[in-house]
Amino acid sequence: MQVHQILRAKPKTDIITVAPGTSVADAARLLAERRIGAVVVSEDGKVPLGILSERDIVRDLGRRGSGCLTDTVDSLMTRNLISCGPKDVADSVLEKMTTGRFRHMPVMEEGKMVGIISIGDVVAARISELAMEKDALEGMIMGN
Repeated sequence: MQVHQILRAKPKTDIITVAPGTSVADAARLLAERRIGAVVVSEDGKVPLGILSERDIVRDLGRRGSGCLTDTVDSLMTRNLISCGPKDVADSVLEKMTTGRFRHMPVMEEGKMVGIISIGDVVAARISELAMEKDALEGMIMGN
């Protein structure tokens, strides 16, 4: 299964971004309101500068306490993003996420962000794919 197929199966929503300079508290509020695990930091909503995850926030809260909530997203975000393209296959994306120990990945096409996928999206797609393979094999065995 390719990334564009995973994106197509997701509910159609805009890519949630925040501008550089947004407070960590505002980003955390957005994560909670939207029930998402990460937000892309971007000036224009198309070119990602970084990504801020709930893990990033919790890690800094544990280190420094609530003072980090007044910092800007720029100070906590991951800057060296690993992204994928629409034609990348789910297995390679899952491997990158697992190896890099992150759960969200921007999908880039021609230098612009066209979506974001989570490890949950990739796992759900893979499970669906395996279920279809199982059904096809059972059908062949049973002569259907």
